[in-house]
Amino acid sequence: MSLAIIIIDDSKSVRRVLRKELKKIYGDRDIIIDEGVNGVEAMEAVRTGKYDLMFLDLTMPIMDGFEVLQHIKEESIEMKVIVLSADIQPEAQKTVKALGAIEFLSKPLDIEYAKKTLKEHNLL
Repeated sequence: MSLAIIIIDDSKSVRRVLRKELKKIYGDRDIIIDEGVNGVEAMEAVRTGKYDLMFLDLTMPIMDGFEVLQHIKEESIEMKVIVLSADIQPEAQKTVKALGAIEFLSKPLDIEYAKKTLKEHNLL
């Protein structure tokens, strides 16, 4: 069975690095990795029901990550979300957890901590 992941970040370089690292983490396992650049694209993707996991940036144009998490919660959509952001303020971390994110990872990504998080949530 494959795992479908969507990476939502307005930075192309962040998406590229995360895609590369996820491929290393999952090795030869069957995964699908898609990308989006803003919260509107995130919500379109989530509503398809295709994805098992979303990596979500907080600071993006059009709709930010907080708004995405709020919409997911309001619409009662089952989606595992890991926030990946440079905004490491405790209040931001508290807010995303309250909105349903399973974890908050800071940029730049700590690969070992990411692996640990994926294992803890049965995503690896």
